Amino acid sequence: MPLKKLQLKAGVNRENTRYASEGGWYECDKIRFRQGTPEKIGGWQRISASTFQGVCRSLWNWFTLGSQNLVGVGTNLKFYIENGGNYYDITPIRATLTLTNPFTTASGSTTVVVADVAGGYAVGDFVIYSNATAVGGLTLNGEFQITGIDVNSYTITAPSAASSTATGGGSVTAEYQINVGPAYAVPLEGWGASSWGFGAWGVGQSSNESIRLWSQANFGEDLIFGHNESPLFIWKASDGVGTRATRLDQEVGATGVPVVQDEVIISDLNRFVFCFGANDLGTTSSNPMTVRWSDQENALDWTPSATNQAGDLILSNGSKIIAAKQSRQEILVWTDSALYALQYVGAPVVWTAQLVGENTSIASQNAVAYSNGVAYWMGRDKFYMYDGRTKPLKCDLRKFVFDDFNQEQFDGVFAGTNESYHEIWWFYCSKDSTTSDRYVVYNYLEGVWYYGTMARSAWLDSGLRNNPLAATYNYNLVNHEEGVDDNETANTAAIPAYVTSAQFDLDDGHQFMYINKILPDMRFDDSVSGAPSATITLLPLANSGSGYTTPASVGGNASASVVRSAILPVEVYTDQIHTRVRGRQMSLKVESTAVGVTWQMGTPRVDMRPDGRR
Repeated sequence: MPLKKLQLKAGVNRENTRYASEGGWYECDKIRFRQGTPEKIGGWQRISASTFQGVCRSLWNWFTLGSQNLVGVGTNLKFYIENGGNYYDITPIRATLTLTNPFTTASGSTTVVVADVAGGYAVGDFVIYSNATAVGGLTLNGEFQITGIDVNSYTITAPSAASSTATGGGSVTAEYQINVGPAYAVPLEGWGASSWGFGAWGVGQSSNESIRLWSQANFGEDLIFGHNESPLFIWKASDGVGTRATRLDQEVGATGVPVVQDEVIISDLNRFVFCFGANDLGTTSSNPMTVRWSDQENALDWTPSATNQAGDLILSNGSKIIAAKQSRQEILVWTDSALYALQYVGAPVVWTAQLVGENTSIASQNAVAYSNGVAYWMGRDKFYMYDGRTKPLKCDLRKFVFDDFNQEQFDGVFAGTNESYHEIWWFYCSKDSTTSDRYVVYNYLEGVWYYGTMARSAWLDSGLRNNPLAATYNYNLVNHEEGVDDNETANTAAIPAYVTSAQFDLDDGHQFMYINKILPDMRFDDSVSGAPSATITLLPLANSGSGYTTPASVGGNASASVVRSAILPVEVYTDQIHTRVRGRQMSLKVESTAVGVTWQMGTPRVDMRPDGRR
């Protein structure tokens, strides 16, 4: 029989069965499609051995006038500036108090009780003490985290055990950082908390706090930022990376600055600072549908007047503003049921809102990615795009994604671009996970989808850095598309990658087929291993609905390695693989599991012939 090319169309399709998806690919992990064929994705490398505290949910990259390439890093516990691989804590101070003899120690214990009747603190908050004198053999200057609270007091953990039971410390200056936030959403549970049948009878309700989500943008060389339901903060680059941020409304000359908001962005062209879900002017309570903006070129003036362009408006379609994004000539604003476009028209109206999408949804504040004039976002049951017109995005993985989705962790969804490969990435929590451990990718140039497993908490693709930047649950930042291996820690690890085709057959499965030879077509460019290889496996089935047939001795799986036989740049590949595989349907799997290996699949050929009906 003549050799048959296995030319499979690009992309992974899980919207139908393996057999109905014939001619394409059905499963994958850590691969992408480029020029129509699958290849292993690039590796990642941590930017330094330094770490930060908390789960990072926001990254922002900008340059200062002094040519410092900085990244703002917002976690549920703190806010940092990354510079040269170091993380500088700039978390704002909430309150500064003088406490008199506040510490009570217990002999042999590291637990210290701190008296403070002012309150406002919570478990997990950070406090910095200075000017403390010794008590119980301990001098408690420095930063501590609150481990428990009681009426008019809280506890901290000392670095060593106290030598005696005592009360003292002298006149202590206590600087309380802003309250920490949840790393993961804590949904309501029990009777009445959700839909019928959810939760156990009689179970009390727990907090339904949203996760701590920061938004940030640079105003010139300074950074303006805030988290959901917080005031605005400003960090001034001229003060240096070792200084803390302060509240914007407490700056000299500030007027009308929002004291609570859910998201902040800055318009690139017009230099307005925008707040979404902010308090209305003259109030202190947030309005979830209010949009407010500062005067042009003035981040401190938010009080509308005849001599400035500060203003506000209230959107009407929906119950809450979820997200906002700067686009080419407008600012896009998503509510929980609609999409608006804010357009600059000048004084006296300044900004107008146009409804450009109805009956839509959006997963989270960070579920939007913008690339090449188009906004892409994940909804609560489908994907969308806006290119001047709002429309659903055809997705070959829609059911696969949303069937394995933790609906209680929508706030943790985030999107990002990988412009080098024309990709939009979404990370989300699988059904039984509270961490974002799954990703799905849309390649907008080739119009295809693929997916995989990877734990990340934030993503940034910035033209100011050479690689996309991601935050990990190891509390560090990694450069993606750097190398071919997993270097998230000090120990290099392999990145297992595979792709499996849908089923193919001979004569629509009328007869069994027998494959005795494969002519692989692969390349291993950029591999750093001296002998890189991948494995090709044939997976036969007796019928499309049956399981894969095993073992190989009775016509089951057959696999073999494809090995480059010469060091770069000479490209001499394994010329053929001999197999003995029989089945009515067949799938082909390509995978690699070794360190130093990357590969691209071409168009393999198989030698197959009819082998009867039984």
